Amino acid sequence: MPTYRYLQIDAFTNTPLTGNPCIVVLDADDLDAPTMQALARETNLAETAFVMRSTQADFRARYFTPAEEIPLAGHPTLAVTRALIDTGRVSPSTMPRFTLELTAGVITVEIGPGETITMTQKKPVFLNTYDPAEIMPVFGLTPADCLPSLPIQTVSTGTPMVMIPIRDHDALRRAAMDIPAYNALKARSDFFSPHLFCLRGISPDAQTFARQFGTPPDLLEDPFTGSATGSMAAYLWHYNLIDSPTFIAEQGHWMQRPGWAYVEVIGKREVIETVKVGGEAVTIMRGEMMLK
Repeated sequence: MPTYRYLQIDAFTNTPLTGNPCIVVLDADDLDAPTMQALARETNLAETAFVMRSTQADFRARYFTPAEEIPLAGHPTLAVTRALIDTGRVSPSTMPRFTLELTAGVITVEIGPGETITMTQKKPVFLNTYDPAEIMPVFGLTPADCLPSLPIQTVSTGTPMVMIPIRDHDALRRAAMDIPAYNALKARSDFFSPHLFCLRGISPDAQTFARQFGTPPDLLEDPFTGSATGSMAAYLWHYNLIDSPTFIAEQGHWMQRPGWAYVEVIGKREVIETVKVGGEAVTIMRGEMMLK
């Protein structure tokens, strides 16, 4: 019976049982996509990651939600890096920088002081805009709950996410997705999932707080979304909503899974080159999967 080593890792946190959990399956080269998808349904986490050999980079990884493969994601990248550190495949002292082949392309990952893990995402692409009158009722809100004079827009730094700027925490807390209405919206849209955010963190040193929704079989809400945080950062910088290109983003506190990320936007507001999203990750479980 083939066995596969795995680690369960909480990402965007240094405290076990917070942040966003991810299963990382090692040496998964002989697993096909249907088996990976079935394992993602089995683990029933926001994403499950599979590490393989690469001909283009130092390592290759594929990320699956319970419903589908996702081309780029933040918390699995942190989890994969933590797994590579814990199994001696990379080292903060001898290999603090490596390349990772994802479905979206090859990215660079860096391990910094305190084993903070930073991923460089793809160059941001600004896509479709949407009418608040069409979007906001899907989340039980009204156009008045948006930050005024800003577009609802899909932005991609590897995975397209629709950015929905919310005026305050009270409105963000009230958001509740109408799943049939959302499914109808997504069928005619250009985004993977929605990212609702405010320009104020839960902690005094954070600049943003966000919520990320999904539909079954995916989780109804994601504790921390690194790819969407990258898209949000590009949106904030492009539309002059932050004074500094570096800031701290928070997510997950209302789910009892608090997480945070260091974020840096590289480039001018009108021509952003890339976005870096980083944080910590902690291993909480190791084991073997047994597959016939």
